[in-house]
Amino acid sequence: MIRIGQGYDVHRLAEGETLWLGGILIPHHKGTVAHSDGDVLIHAICDALLGAVNLGDIGTHFPDNTEKFKNIDSKILLKETYALLKNAGFDIVNIDTTVSAQQPKLKPFIPEMKKVMAEVLGVEAEQISVKATTTEKLGFEGREEGISALAVVLVQKK
Repeated sequence: MIRIGQGYDVHRLAEGETLWLGGILIPHHKGTVAHSDGDVLIHAICDALLGAVNLGDIGTHFPDNTEKFKNIDSKILLKETYALLKNAGFDIVNIDTTVSAQQPKLKPFIPEMKKVMAEVLGVEAEQISVKATTTEKLGFEGREEGISALAVVLVQKK
């Protein structure tokens, strides 16, 4: 059995916050405002994985109104999400993602993001695609008010 899952996440950007994407710290004068570390890329992947196996969403498993998840490293959430997927009897075939941000330019960081997330998931980096785009200065991403990520995953029953 093969299943597809889709995930989407958005966070507001603000001066003085940190910008975590794909499990790595990106140098930038703005970062995400969030209960956790605000890694929109990992959050979108978590939602896609959970959706693929009909286990709800990231907010169901890791609510943003509890101290347990305050400032948590999203790599921990990804690892726990993957454990839920494995317990449901599924493996990851591939992950395809897009991050939308006007700034900073993300292309130089993509290989490291893929490496870090692949290590957390125990898959090959080639199974994870990370793309970056701008919105040509349109919308909240274009005005640098926020950042978003979209993820699609393909999983297969063992």
